Amino acid sequence: MIKVLHCYKTYYPDTFGGIEQVIYQLAEGGRKENIQASVFVHSPDPQSVQFEKDNHTVYRVKSLCELASTPFSLQAVAKFRALAQHADIVHYHFPYPFMDFMHFAAGIDKPCVVSYHSDIVKQKTLALIYAPLMKRFLQRVDAIVAASPNYVETSPVLKHYREKVKVIPYGLDKKFYINPPAVDVEKWQQRFPMGFFLFIGTFRYYKGLHILIEAAKNSQYPIVIVGAGPIEQELREQAKSLAVDNIHFVGALDDEDKATLLSLCTAIVFPSHLRSEAFGISLLEGALYSKPLISSEIGTGTTYINLDKQTGLVVPPADPVALRQAMDRLWNEPDYAKQLGQGAYQRFEQLFTAEKMIESYTNLYKSLLNG
Repeated sequence: MIKVLHCYKTYYPDTFGGIEQVIYQLAEGGRKENIQASVFVHSPDPQSVQFEKDNHTVYRVKSLCELASTPFSLQAVAKFRALAQHADIVHYHFPYPFMDFMHFAAGIDKPCVVSYHSDIVKQKTLALIYAPLMKRFLQRVDAIVAASPNYVETSPVLKHYREKVKVIPYGLDKKFYINPPAVDVEKWQQRFPMGFFLFIGTFRYYKGLHILIEAAKNSQYPIVIVGAGPIEQELREQAKSLAVDNIHFVGALDDEDKATLLSLCTAIVFPSHLRSEAFGISLLEGALYSKPLISSEIGTGTTYINLDKQTGLVVPPADPVALRQAMDRLWNEPDYAKQLGQGAYQRFEQLFTAEKMIESYTNLYKSLLNG
C-alpha cells in the first residue's frame, strides 16, 4: 500500500472548485491501485479537525488569516509535519504559497509531487515577492505535473523545470455522475423546454461571465448559470443594466440538479478569458455528457479539451461578438451541435477518464518510491 498525503489550501465542504474535485477523484479512485490517501487543508471555521470523506480522511487546521487568497495558520506546520511522517508520498497542489513555506519549515524529506494547477496570474506584485520561495520549492520537489501540454508550452514558470515536468490530464469517474432522477428531469424540462446553454463554476474575475452577459444581449435562448462567488452581485447588476433577462442565476446546486442540467443542456459555454483558468473541469463534465463545448483560446488546457470544430467551438478571448456567433450557430444547427457533442465524448474517453489519470499518477508514485 502507498500512503499519499495531499496538501492544498482548501477542500470540501468549505469549497467546491476544480482542484478540490481533482483531489477527490485521486483520493477515492486510488483505492483500486492500493493507494491510501489523506488530505491536509485549512478551514476558516472547521466544525471538525478530522473527518472521513467517503473513503479518505481529511485533516483541517483553522486559518488564522488570509492574504491574497492564501490562508495562514500557526498550528499548520506542526500538524503537517506529523501527518507527513506517516506518508510515503507528499502530493502538493500548486499554487498555495504557504504550502511552500510549510514544506521547508516541516523539514519534509519524503518523495514529493506537485500538481501544477495554474500560474499565479492576478497578484503580480505579491508574485515577485514570493518568487524566490517558489523557485526553491519547485527545484526541491521530485516531479511537477501539468494537466495539459498546452499549459507546459505557455507557462513562463514551467519552462524552467522541463526535465521534471510530466503531463497527466485531469480525469473524471462516470460513477460520480449519477443518472438524474425523473422528478428532477421533469422539473428542469418544464422550466427550459426548448434547451439552454449551461455554465457551471465559481464566479471569479477570470471566468469571463461579464463577457457572456455582453454576448447575450438581445438573444432569445436561455442561459443557465450554476454557481456562486464573490462577483455575483456585480454580474446580476450588469445583466439588469443591459436588460438581459434570459440569463438565469440558479445558485450553487446539488449533484443531482447539476447532473440533470448537464444531461439536458444544448451546450456548455465556458467564457474564461485569462490564464488563471488553467483547465476547465466543467468542460470535461460537458464532454462526459456528449455536449458540444464553447471556450476561448487562452493557451491553457481549455483548448486541450475543446478542439475547434471537433468537440465544440473555440473563440478569441474577451470577444462577446465571437462568443455570440458561436452560441447562435450551435442553437440554430442542432445536427452540427450533436456531431460536436459526439466528438467531445470520444475525446473524453480517449484522454480524460479518472482511470487514466489515476493509473498515470500511480506509476509516477511508484517510480519515485523505486528511486
